[in-house]
Amino acid sequence: MGNAISVCLKKYATFTGRASRSEFWFFYLFYIIMYLVGAVVAAAVGTSALMYLFIIPLWLPQLAVGIRRMHDTGRSGWFILVPIYNLVLACTASNPGTNKYGDL
Repeated sequence: MGNAISVCLKKYATFTGRASRSEFWFFYLFYIIMYLVGAVVAAAVGTSALMYLFIIPLWLPQLAVGIRRMHDTGRSGWFILVPIYNLVLACTASNPGTNKYGDL
């Protein structure tokens, strides 16, 4: 789990390559946890603006890992914009070996 999060943070704005299912979902879980922590801190302080300090820095790596996840299934990163289909692709198994987006 920690490895998936650190990989995503190291590839902060890398939109090329591939991301495994576990890398995508563990980072997504980390994003949700940070959102909840930000919400609790913001509620304790009394301002909702504080919550965004926790999640804004994670928007770009969340988008990047989502696009790399689409690449892992052999699809263009633009499929991240298709609402239900992107969820289906995020749950789909990886293409084994090499595809046009690189090695896993």
